[in-house]
Amino acid sequence: MSVREDNLERAAEFLNRFRSKPLPHFINGEQVSSHGAAVFDNVTPVDNSSLGKVCAGTPADIDGAASAARDAFDSWRRVSGIDRKRLLHRVADAIVARQDEIALVESIDTGQPIRYMSKAAIRGAENFRFFADRAPSSRDGLALPAEEHLNYTLRQPIGPVGVITPWNTPFMLSTWKIAPALAAGCTVVHKPAEWSPLTAALLAEICHEAGLPDGVLNTVQGSGEIAGKALTEHAAIKAIAFVGESSTGAQIMGQGAPSLKRLHAELGGKNPVIVFADADLERALDAVVFMIYSLNGERCTSSSRVLIQASIYDQFTAAIRDRALRLKVGHPLDPSVEIGPLIHPHHLDKVTKYFDIARAEGATIAAGAQKWPESKLGNYVEPTLFTHATESMRIASEEIFGPVLTAIPFGDDNDALRIANDVQYGLAAYLWTSDIERGHRFARDLDAGMIWVNSENNRHLPAPFGGMKASGIGRDGGDYSFDFYMETKNVCVALGGHAIPQIGTA
Repeated sequence: MSVREDNLERAAEFLNRFRSKPLPHFINGEQVSSHGAAVFDNVTPVDNSSLGKVCAGTPADIDGAASAARDAFDSWRRVSGIDRKRLLHRVADAIVARQDEIALVESIDTGQPIRYMSKAAIRGAENFRFFADRAPSSRDGLALPAEEHLNYTLRQPIGPVGVITPWNTPFMLSTWKIAPALAAGCTVVHKPAEWSPLTAALLAEICHEAGLPDGVLNTVQGSGEIAGKALTEHAAIKAIAFVGESSTGAQIMGQGAPSLKRLHAELGGKNPVIVFADADLERALDAVVFMIYSLNGERCTSSSRVLIQASIYDQFTAAIRDRALRLKVGHPLDPSVEIGPLIHPHHLDKVTKYFDIARAEGATIAAGAQKWPESKLGNYVEPTLFTHATESMRIASEEIFGPVLTAIPFGDDNDALRIANDVQYGLAAYLWTSDIERGHRFARDLDAGMIWVNSENNRHLPAPFGGMKASGIGRDGGDYSFDFYMETKNVCVALGGHAIPQIGTA
């Protein structure tokens, strides 16, 4: 039996449990069906066949979950940081114990190749361990002495929070949001993406079995238009952590405004990777190809625009083209496959529309720009490269969110910086050069929240993660996450008999 066949057999075994009845919500420690009989079909992007039905969350379901989170908050916030640390490490241990199940289920549910999803559970466990270790110090503040007073700060959890996660790498991104919220002492209502519901259910189950108290983590399946909207508007929810499209983030901001909800939004990107002629071009090529074509190009930090110095433009785009043509497209459970199917037929339609847009705009189709001809049922596209593009083209400014790269030539440093910044987004940027002064100068001047110099996206958990402009509000990572999930307050204590102004004494 081949590795692919073995993966298919084990995946089928794990997936059978989701076919017998609609996938339920998880509220107050129990699996529950929706208020009402509405369900939706969950399909695999491999061939768009059904993986089972899913309960469609209603405002009543969100109200039940939010009420459970509110009721559990007072006791959870009083659990010591040491005890939260122990419990979250148990969650991490349980994730590792089920890593194969998580990887196989997520790969079939999302279309992401197993070569990447095999690490999804491990990265999720790392998120829980990282924030678990910081739980004991999460409430710590600063000593700020004045001449006659001692000021000190401390932090306390903000309350029940809503977490709305996307479909591209759902398990890891769910843990990236939920782990710090729990470590901070918040309770959570999680609304996963409608197109990738399965591993969110696994995470809720794992946390419960690891000993997380009832009501601390609640999961409601369903659409953003109904369940998501109800969550962002619910009075018991004090903050919303959202990952997704910029337009949806704007809607959520409006929905939460009447109740003055705190919002953290990690949104879209059209991230540049800038390659200068003096760069290590082999390493730059590896990074450029990896950062657009891995994970099917369906990630917010993908380097979907490559800006190449004119003197090496033809040479470098030819090298990208050769790599793109050699990428292996196919079934995501085949460990040799590098490009799997896109998440959903609707998303497939969105991505393929840009193939016609590129032709109409006059770009050159150097590779791909068509559906993968070997699959008639799944949501496959060939890895695509557009060359001879200009910054004014839609393919150079709009987020496509697929394995599609737009190559733009530039002249000098000023030209590269102008093109890189001339989009509405500002999430990430990548720079390849051997000139260290140029590296620091671009890091200063690029309008992006995260910048990598001579590196692909290298994840460092204490570092801030987030964007500028239309790419988001706020930062995740390290203590930045606690700043979002906690309130900081100042305490001022007089040290002696300082003079107090007197009025009304005459």
